[in-house]
Amino acid sequence: MQNLTLTRPDDWHLHLRDGEALKAVLPHTVHQFARAIIMPNLKPPIRSVADAAAYRERIIAAIPTGKQFESLMTLYLTDNTSPEEIISAKASQFVKAIKYYPAGATTNSDFGVTDIRKCDRVLEMMEQVDIPLLLHGEVTDRDVDVFDREKVFIEKHLIPLKERFSNLRVVLEHITTSDAVQFVLATNKIAATITPQHLLFSRNIIFQGGIRPHFYCLPILKREKHRLALLQAATSGNPKFFLGTDSAPHTRNSKESSCGCAGCYSALHAMELYASAFESANSLDKLEAFASFYGPDFYQLPRNTEQITLTKTTWRIPDEVPFLESGLVPLCAGQEMRWQMA
Repeated sequence: MQNLTLTRPDDWHLHLRDGEALKAVLPHTVHQFARAIIMPNLKPPIRSVADAAAYRERIIAAIPTGKQFESLMTLYLTDNTSPEEIISAKASQFVKAIKYYPAGATTNSDFGVTDIRKCDRVLEMMEQVDIPLLLHGEVTDRDVDVFDREKVFIEKHLIPLKERFSNLRVVLEHITTSDAVQFVLATNKIAATITPQHLLFSRNIIFQGGIRPHFYCLPILKREKHRLALLQAATSGNPKFFLGTDSAPHTRNSKESSCGCAGCYSALHAMELYASAFESANSLDKLEAFASFYGPDFYQLPRNTEQITLTKTTWRIPDEVPFLESGLVPLCAGQEMRWQMA
């Protein structure tokens, strides 16, 4: 196979930042995807429909001339989010989901929820108006091993949450373990996004030849057995699993530091990375549904009608792309790829 034509995909988990950072990275996503669910963890976070509307306008203003792109907005759930804000979010038609971060779990999550049970009135309203909850599924307890945070979150928080709100639509984002795969398969009204780095790499890549900070993300990469479980889920044709890059831009100097930021940047070449993962499992025929069908179906949106083409050719991922004061290192920088999007 030399060419692979797919319905234009969407990214159901994306970080765009704001200001000059937004202007630098948005063209990469616009080239590959028709729509994206935009994460709300700015400083300060996007906590209201008014915040989301203003941020959406800034994104629209940064879309390259002549290009089409739809930003699907989210609100940042806090201990103080009100049911009334959920009603307004649903009525807005451009806010598509509410995002839960455990306080302190990842980049700019300090405003996150301290105890998800404090949000039960809000979750009840979300269930009532049918707006999805997006979960960063990790606990932040210091006594829990970093590699077990997702598993413990499912046991401690997600199972009770789904028992309380069985009709709430939930996306368990950037899943990393076989435990998450099994839970999603066994539970109604829950789906999961999977990133390219979690499909392609185990945690060993972080330490090959020394510390490799550009493979450090949260949730952190796991054992090979978990990677294989994710790859099997993504290529299974099950509509509960769909594309979400979690592409997260950080400057080189903020990654290569004594306390580096978590996040992998894949917006530049996301579809090429996913194609590589699916090809490794001899499942390129399953890529279109994973990338282009299952996400909009879950979000109750129409599927795209335009197409993209991936061509079998060899090219080299750049070592760095321009970004703020010190550049941005893409995932797998300097490596050769065997697929390229036109």
